[in-house]
Amino acid sequence: MSLKDYEYEMSHCIRCSWCKFVPFQLIKSKRYSYSCPSVAYRNFHMWSAGGRVILGLALVQGRLKEYTDTMKQAVFECTMCGACQSSCRVNNYNLNNIEVQQELRQHFVEQGQLVPEHMAAIDGLKKEDNVFGEPKADRGKWAEGLDFLKDANTEKADILFHAGCRISYDEELWPIARSAVTIMNKAGLDVAIAGQNEACCGGRVYEMGYLGEIEKYAEDVAGRVKACGATKIVTLCGDGYAAFKNFYPQLGLDLPCEVLHVTEVMDQLISDGKIKLTKKVPMKVTYHDPCHLGRRGEPGVKWEGEYKRLHAHMWAAVPEKPIKLGVNGCFDPPRNVLKAIPGLELVEMERKREYTWCCGAGGGAWEAFDDFASWTAAERIEEVKSTGAEALVTACGWCERSFKDSVEENREKIKVYDVIELVDQAMG
Repeated sequence: MSLKDYEYEMSHCIRCSWCKFVPFQLIKSKRYSYSCPSVAYRNFHMWSAGGRVILGLALVQGRLKEYTDTMKQAVFECTMCGACQSSCRVNNYNLNNIEVQQELRQHFVEQGQLVPEHMAAIDGLKKEDNVFGEPKADRGKWAEGLDFLKDANTEKADILFHAGCRISYDEELWPIARSAVTIMNKAGLDVAIAGQNEACCGGRVYEMGYLGEIEKYAEDVAGRVKACGATKIVTLCGDGYAAFKNFYPQLGLDLPCEVLHVTEVMDQLISDGKIKLTKKVPMKVTYHDPCHLGRRGEPGVKWEGEYKRLHAHMWAAVPEKPIKLGVNGCFDPPRNVLKAIPGLELVEMERKREYTWCCGAGGGAWEAFDDFASWTAAERIEEVKSTGAEALVTACGWCERSFKDSVEENREKIKVYDVIELVDQAMG
């Protein structure tokens, strides 16, 4: 599709500002009422989904003919977390504003309105198949010594494990991946990795506006799944989960296997009694829903249709367009796992599940707008502190890195864990 294809939807933004906040009936305090980080940071309508929709409509209708640096900043200074979509859909079923923002970014890229800092990720992909530009040969170093893992390049396996760019090249996070595959192996699961041949999912640069890259990497992942005969692909990465589960299908690039996050696997293994959590972990924690695991991890469906006038004053999507509320992502499995850990007390933040607050790392914000990204992470840490929890637990390497950096930068005492780290502790 193109930005022009969304003209009908963009014209139905009713300027209600619901995209900026947690749905009003669910707000518990003014302090944590915003759901959109970019408008909360800038406090100007142009930095909200509604503001970007107005911009997109003006462009397709020819009322705006020149691009400015401020316009470009407003379009790209956003984590693409999808909070706007979840809140908007409570009040307006005619607008898919996160899709509009995606098309708006692609439009800017097509018009040569690029964000220079994003080019490093593009160059890294072209040279080394990862967004950091790190040596491709080092991608599988996290798994060195784990001889029980099969090689997806030469062996058949039921599960293809995808570590993702962040985990693969962030040595501090390697133990998470090592623990995950070790636990699955002990439970009798048949797991393979692609090692240095694993490539990026393409989802991150797709959200930066580069459609061609995600198409290329979707083909690569699908080919790898078929080659090793996997019936499941399991990932640790929130970005990878959203790409495999949502972006690929929405673009007609479905993978030939079931897509699972590692917490979904752990939840099932605990439920089936294949792993035992016997050691107490006496700690009060709160859980952060990664945006791309939760609301952006809602299954995508490719829609090919148009808006037609059915009666004098009635238009409709023909065929019917799927309504995405952000409620069908991976929310319960991580919580189920945490609740199964002896001695662990789980308390919730005000903004949770489909109305979670972003960690600040998504959508190219971490690469190009570091002040905004850092502020967003720090805001979440403040919300963590408001619960009285001593630790923040999440289930995405990008989130964990963002929060660890924020805690260190601001000298906070909050501990940051991945769900897998606490499972490992509880197994003793």
